[in-house]
Parts: sequence; structure tokens; C-alpha cells
Amino acid sequence: MRKTEQMSTHNFAQDERSLLCDLFEEVGPDAPTLCDGWTTRDLAAHLVVRERRPDAALGILAPPLASYGERVRVGVASTEWEELVDQVRTGPPMLSIFGLPGLDRMANTMEYFIHHEDVSRAQPKPQARELPEGLQLELWNLVKRMSKLLLRRAPVGVELLCTNSDSTIARAKTPLVTVTGSAGELALFIYGRQSAAEVELVGSDADVAALRAARFSI
Repeated sequence: MRKTEQMSTHNFAQDERSLLCDLFEEVGPDAPTLCDGWTTRDLAAHLVVRERRPDAALGILAPPLASYGERVRVGVASTEWEELVDQVRTGPPMLSIFGLPGLDRMANTMEYFIHHEDVSRAQPKPQARELPEGLQLELWNLVKRMSKLLLRRAPVGVELLCTNSDSTIARAKTPLVTVTGSAGELALFIYGRQSAAEVELVGSDADVAALRAARFSI
């Protein structure tokens, strides 16, 4: 069986949730993040709305509902900090779609990994973590699953080369830029954190610059 198919049964989403909440408590509500204009309080409120307010969470994906969703998020952000972090830590209520068995791991592993790095790498002395092999594998499988969608508007072709595993063509177009890094760093790159991701880009200077400056989204 290929390494990329050897999926761990461990729920890394729970690990990343716990680590992020520990970091929230360490840095406080006003610390910077990699999310444009958001402090840690803003980010925590986003996570609470995503899991607890489906009416407002639709605004994340549906632009016509974005203003309503943002109003709800701002209201949630006014919650006392310790309570807000506790709501993130305890996870979705039973009736939330994210509370369905199996969906936590599927929907939250990447979400909480990315946002953990959003906080960690925005601090004064950012440092990449040594990720467990199982988490790297899970992130790489998610990267391969999502990369074509996220990079569909990339200005150049994109090959993702994972130092932990294999490669995938995320955007079939010429000219081609090859992005090399660990699964975690490639995840950060395709989710729009190009400047924070520790990756190597191979291509013409113009193509590399265009890819680094591009905006990726669902």
C-alpha cells in the first residue's frame, strides 16, 4: 500500500483545536494573526460562528450573506475572552452539522491546522512546527483533494511536490511553477498564506512572483 493511502485513525482535528485554544490563552485576545485585519479575538469569533451559527456561517461561502454573517461574527467577538475560547475548545453543539460523527475530522483538520498557524506565525518569533507523520499524511491528502479548486484561478500552472510523499498537478496550465515543501507548508501555500509558507518555487521570476501575489479562494 502506498504511503499516501495509509490513513491514521487518529483525529488530528481535536489536537489542532486544543493547541489553538492553548495558544489563544497564551497570547490573549488582541494578538495579530495572518488573517487580514483580524486579531485573535476576531479569529476565535469566526470559529464559533462557523460551528454554532449556521445561519451566519453561510456568509463565509455565499457573498450575498457576507454582511449578515460579519455582523453576527462581530457580535460574537464581544463575548468575554475566556468564554469565547471555551466555546472554541468545547467544539460544536450536538445539533451542529460539525457535531456529526466523522465530520469533525473531515471538515476541521485543515481548518484548525491553518488557523493555528495563522496565530503562531504572526507572533514576534514565528517558528514552523515538527508535525507528526500522521498529520502530514492527512494534510497532504487534503491538499491533493482541494488544490485544483483553490488554485483554479492561479495565473500560472502549478505542480505541488511534497517532500513527505509524491506530487500532484494542481493547475494544468503553462507556464508551470513547481512548489516544493512539506505537506503542512503546501497547505499554508494553497490556502493563501504564501508569504508565511516555507516552500521553494521553481519557475521564471515573473511566474513565481505572480503566483506568490495571487489570491486563492473557494
